[in-house]
Amino acid sequence: MSAHRAAAPVVRIADLVAKKARHEPIVMVTAYDHPSAQVADAAGVDVILIGDSAAMTVLGYDSTVPVTIDEMIMLAAAVRRGATAPLLVADLPFGSYEVSDQQAVATAIRFVKEAGCDAVKLEGGGQSASRAAAIVRAGIPVMGHVGLTPQTANATGGFRARGQTADDAVAVLRAAIELEEAGCFAIVAEAIPVQACAAIMPRITIPVIGIGAGPDTDGQVLVFHDLLGIFAGPAARFVRRYANVRETMIEGVTAYADEVRSGAYPAPEHTYGMPAEEASRLREHITAM
Repeated sequence: MSAHRAAAPVVRIADLVAKKARHEPIVMVTAYDHPSAQVADAAGVDVILIGDSAAMTVLGYDSTVPVTIDEMIMLAAAVRRGATAPLLVADLPFGSYEVSDQQAVATAIRFVKEAGCDAVKLEGGGQSASRAAAIVRAGIPVMGHVGLTPQTANATGGFRARGQTADDAVAVLRAAIELEEAGCFAIVAEAIPVQACAAIMPRITIPVIGIGAGPDTDGQVLVFHDLLGIFAGPAARFVRRYANVRETMIEGVTAYADEVRSGAYPAPEHTYGMPAEEASRLREHITAM
């Protein structure tokens, strides 16, 4: 079977709703640049998330917190140029929507106008639900995010699973309901025990896309660099590596370096030539200089 697929139809929010109704899993991955967007597009994924995880995977920060709006918009615009079929959703970075509904709307508008995103994503319930509602009223679709919320992990107990007690699981459910009532078209559920997720799912009518939330969600999302083995950092429990691209890249660059040092590259087939008479004229010109 060929690794290349025929051009897929453009994915709309209504298609995700239909997939949920048909119990057809939604496939979502992150992408942060033009080449990875092309790969995700060619693979036939339903949704591409320009995640603020780009802060660590491609920009070298130690968390998602430092990444700026301008950095995220630059990455999102590159993804837009590389992807045609998947629904494009961009994370609103930390500090770009918490201050007020007006700030949240202004940030979301930038992602739509400057980067061509189809929707934006924000984390948490409570105040974030108010921000989501304001963005939706402005005509921009919003995806929510519950469970482990990386932007505020330091204030909520660190990078660990949420919903591990009955009370905490109820809090996750309430946040999800708040986001659904705010008008979110879908929710990402991150790092939630399978029992908690199974109990929560019947109460949520919009698509729920899991990452470390077990098999009961309406779809799954993984970070591009994690699933392909590009990122060298430690992987979360829920990550499955489907390739080891980093090792292949190192092997390729090492082979190139070895051939440059040995003189094997460039070989004649990698060079350009000129007609013999022009080469002779060139030597005459240089000699006469």
